[in-house]
Formats: sequence, structure tokens, C-alpha cells
Amino acid sequence: MNRKEERESVGRVRGVKPWCGISRMLGLAVAGMVLLNGCGSRGKEAEPPLGNEWREFQGTWTATGNRQTLRLGEERQASITRFEGSLILTGNSRPDVGFRVEVITMNDTTTGLIGRGVWTDERGDQAFSELKGEGNSAENKIVGTFVGGTGRYKGVSGTYSFSWRFVIENDEGTVQGQSQGFKGQVRVGTAQVAPEVGVPTS
Repeated sequence: MNRKEERESVGRVRGVKPWCGISRMLGLAVAGMVLLNGCGSRGKEAEPPLGNEWREFQGTWTATGNRQTLRLGEERQASITRFEGSLILTGNSRPDVGFRVEVITMNDTTTGLIGRGVWTDERGDQAFSELKGEGNSAENKIVGTFVGGTGRYKGVSGTYSFSWRFVIENDEGTVQGQSQGFKGQVRVGTAQVAPEVGVPTS
């Protein structure tokens, strides 16, 4: 009996056709590859690039920071604060889902607040903004104006506004808080003036 006849004989004894085990394994492997490719195609979709149309959004920014205070007499004080936290946006036309936001502010209880902010998305692209505000820790209004950016936010323009509620303030300078009524609009284009979002008048 030659080798071929021997393999066929073993297959008949075991009730299995020759090579059917290998064929079945190959079939499972191909099916697995198709399944994996299908799952990959349903993965996270890339965010579309920002266009010239206005994108409106709402959101919530929560942050912690450290504040240094300088007293200017009994009724006036100035402070410098650095905040860092997470901004989660909502709305069908939001520019992205979330950002890491870093802000440095200089606040004078008499003249108001000025600051600078950087929004960084999950790709590392950044949007830069200038902030102005008025009021006190209980009643305040802050407005940010986009002044440029990197990556998909290069040439960005627009504004956003919110009020700030402090949750923690202690004598060591640690502060923590959350935005209220956070909303705005953004675009990448040639327009320099964004729709009003409650910008305080001086």
C-alpha cells in the first residue's frame, strides 16, 4: 500500500474525509479575517475638518487650580490663577467632543478679569483664546474670543461665554470650580465677527 492509499484508508476508518480538518481550519481563519475587517470599518469615525460654517456648541468645564492673591488695601485685591481641567461639549455641530483646557487669569476686584486659554483635543490640535470677565465670585460673566490655533483649528475664530462657580477655595490657594451656561460658536474662515453670545459691554 502506497502513502496515498494509506491516508485514504485512515480517513475511511475514522469516518473523516482526507484533509477536511485542514479545510475547516482554513475556512475559520478566513471568516475570522472578514469579521475583524468588518469590525475595523465600524470603528471610531474621524472628526470632519472644520469648515467656513458656524458651529454652535454648549458644554461644561470643570477645573482645579492654584491662586496667588495680592491685597490692595481692605476693599481691593488682585489675584493670578492657573486652571486646568476638562471641557465636554454637546450639540450637533460641536467642533469636537472634549478638550483639555488650560487657563491663566489675572483678576482685579475693581477692574475685572483678563486671561488666556488653550484648548487641546485628543489629536493634540489646539485652539487659543483671550478671556475677559466682570463681576465677583458669586455673580460673574466671562467671555472668550478665539484668536488662532494649530492643526484643524488654524485660523479659528468665534466666541464663547460662561459664568464660573467656585466649589473649593481655601487659604492655601487651591481652587476648584465648574462653568455654568457654557455656550459659543466657532468657525475656520475669514470672518472676524461671531454672533453675539452675551458679550458684556464696557
